[in-house]
Amino acid sequence: MSTTTTEELSATTLLRFATAGSVDDGKSTLVGRLLHDSKSVLTDQLEAVERASASRGQEGPDLALLTDGLRAEREQGITIDVAYRYFATPRRRFILADTPGHVQYTRNMVTGASTAELTVVLVDARNGVVEQTRRHAAIAALLRVPHVVLAVNKMDLVGYAEKVFAAIAEEFTAYATELGVPEVTAIPISALVGDNVVEPSAHMDWYGGPTVLEHLETVPVSHDLAHCHARLPVQYVIRPQTAEHPDYRGYAGQIAAGTFRVGEQVTVLPSGRTTTVAGIDLLGEPVDVAWTPQSVTLLLADDIDVSRGDLIVPTKDAPATTQDIEATVCHVADQALSVGHRVLLKHGTRTVKAIVKDIPSRLTLDDLSLHPHPGRLVANDIGRVTVRTAEPLPVDSYADSRRTGSFLLIDPSDGTTLAAGMVGESFAAPEPVRDEADDDGWDF
Repeated sequence: MSTTTTEELSATTLLRFATAGSVDDGKSTLVGRLLHDSKSVLTDQLEAVERASASRGQEGPDLALLTDGLRAEREQGITIDVAYRYFATPRRRFILADTPGHVQYTRNMVTGASTAELTVVLVDARNGVVEQTRRHAAIAALLRVPHVVLAVNKMDLVGYAEKVFAAIAEEFTAYATELGVPEVTAIPISALVGDNVVEPSAHMDWYGGPTVLEHLETVPVSHDLAHCHARLPVQYVIRPQTAEHPDYRGYAGQIAAGTFRVGEQVTVLPSGRTTTVAGIDLLGEPVDVAWTPQSVTLLLADDIDVSRGDLIVPTKDAPATTQDIEATVCHVADQALSVGHRVLLKHGTRTVKAIVKDIPSRLTLDDLSLHPHPGRLVANDIGRVTVRTAEPLPVDSYADSRRTGSFLLIDPSDGTTLAAGMVGESFAAPEPVRDEADDDGWDF
């Protein structure tokens, strides 16, 4: 059997990250610069961008065109939809979600950042922290993104002034910390020129921190395999019933969090039946241990009823099952979500009938104020809801598990996704402030 350890997994080199920024802050240019300078752009792509830029009368290539792929995006010079880009360096592989900055595309940013382990928030050095910057920080906090990078862009237009950068970094870090964001790294950049994106800037010798790419390559990936709540949503029951495997019964799925080991006592939810892991198959081979995000087949010691939609968890770390779910949701559909709305709730691999019992409040991201009992949520609204499900569900708090603490609300008539939900409290408690006389509150 394989003896791969969790320490070996810690060397996993995939980082999912998202970018966000107000209109004209240079976000698409930053992404284009990152791809161009890290040599992640194919020759024909670059040539197409150069031709498009020349047709507009621009002297050099407009790197924003590497990510703004929709015709409407190119015509207006804005980002509308989430654009995913895949690239790699010798040190790490990346999945980048380039998200829109407009208020009316808040739902798109939620989609792009929902699986991110890091969010890059762009700020124009001339404008500083604006309302949309605070919205993006609030969304990153809501989605429990563990790492936030503040990229203060267009430093070349403010004379590369350290004081300008310091003031913006201090203001943003204080606000993000108040929201419960665990880590903020501030980096002064010029995406247009390339300062501190991939290569260190020759114009800001006062800055001694990493470039954007260096930070992306070295930031620790958030999987804490020793302490995660292990969860396996069952996707498929495997029973070949062949001469070679007459009695084989396996439960296949992608491990949503944590680690499973042979011999471990587990519980199947929502039934509550308990057994032990008799074996684990990974890519057709037996292994002793498996972890997120591997797709595996678990073999159980006892012949108990397990079907698609069930959740296999360690018995000593099982979540409670409930039919009443209180959560924060981002409404993503054009049709409104109202009290009394009958919906389908998709949690992991399980989908159940549900009804919206209450909408206690709607969150105003501008100032984080609450509008009590709005009665309904419309597109791009973020609010608190109480949902009653037809069957008990084993849900975690979103703060504990972003996979098993999240769900979708779906229109049963046509399958449209109505809202994305996060179970539990909206924001994390802020980290305690360090009382150090020589600490000015932020670091390069």
